[in-house]
Amino acid sequence: MKLILRENYLNRLINVIGTPDIKIITGIRRSGKSKLLESFKNYIQQAIHDSNIIHINFNLPEYEKLMNYHDLYEYVKNKYKPNVTGSNAFLLSSDLATLFTGRTFEIKIFPFSFTEYCEYFQYTDQYIAFDKYIFEGGMSGSYLYKNIEDKYDYLNNVFLTLVVKDIKQKYKIRNAELMDRIINYLMNNISNLSSYRKISSELSKNNSLINHKTVGMYITYLCNAFSFYEIKRYDIQGKKYLSSNSKYYLVDTSFRYAKLGTKDLDFGRCIENIVAIELLRRGYEVYVGTLYKKEIDFVAIKRNEKLYIQVSDNISDESTFKREVDSLLRIKDAYPKILLTRTKYIEYQYEGIRIIDIADWLLRK
Repeated sequence: MKLILRENYLNRLINVIGTPDIKIITGIRRSGKSKLLESFKNYIQQAIHDSNIIHINFNLPEYEKLMNYHDLYEYVKNKYKPNVTGSNAFLLSSDLATLFTGRTFEIKIFPFSFTEYCEYFQYTDQYIAFDKYIFEGGMSGSYLYKNIEDKYDYLNNVFLTLVVKDIKQKYKIRNAELMDRIINYLMNNISNLSSYRKISSELSKNNSLINHKTVGMYITYLCNAFSFYEIKRYDIQGKKYLSSNSKYYLVDTSFRYAKLGTKDLDFGRCIENIVAIELLRRGYEVYVGTLYKKEIDFVAIKRNEKLYIQVSDNISDESTFKREVDSLLRIKDAYPKILLTRTKYIEYQYEGIRIIDIADWLLRK
């Protein structure tokens, strides 16, 4: 399989070498966590001549016996070399079980971004590439398959493994049929505001009563497994976070087409989903904005930076364009306001609002 160097993630690991925190890489299955660790291992071997690397892959049967933390501790202790510089000396300072409850440094990894997708396939026309990316997504394991149906079969198997192995077994879920219905609902309603009560009410229409607390619990499991991300609401005028209703975005839009088919394409929702994940990938806190009963697709915050973003598949219709910019024009502060859409033109402005082609924006660092 062709590999590309995911420099953003690798550099984050390199920059925290020597810090005492335990580095944790999180993300959905098959998103590249193991490959990232291999790249990091190679870097250490080349850059730190007296490094002491202890590599354990729990996916391999020979390491299954180390699932007990006492055995893991003994294994690490026996492999540790005294008088080696670097940050792994702290492994002997206390029991590993206690150590893992302390300070950690998390690196959140996502499927391939559009930039990585273009690099992998060497696309030079970003507009053609983006049309393909909507359907093919960023799960690079699927790139090995030439036929789109084979790609979707692979993606279905990945998602099935995620649900069966990582969720149903871990949480001992008995109602597998309900979990599947919740997944279908969330995939069908990406970009729509939802609540546990609303979802339970919708799923109960076939006369089977479903408790909203159970729905909430199952959705929490799905988010904990990095298959969906919850985006909460933010009151722009009152500058406060709202607890009622959220949006749930799928980690990669290709899973939606693989599971539900392509009969209901709904490009607008899928493009909004792509933007949501990209903002999270870039390290923003992301919220759904509300202002005078109007909705702003995203309020993205990072330290002192704030962006207001609307997303639309097509603004060629005048009424659609007016609707999208009207919500942004109601915001009176000076933070940047952006409308992302498929213009296939260079960036321009309308009354201070930046109109940017979605593919161009995704390719910007």
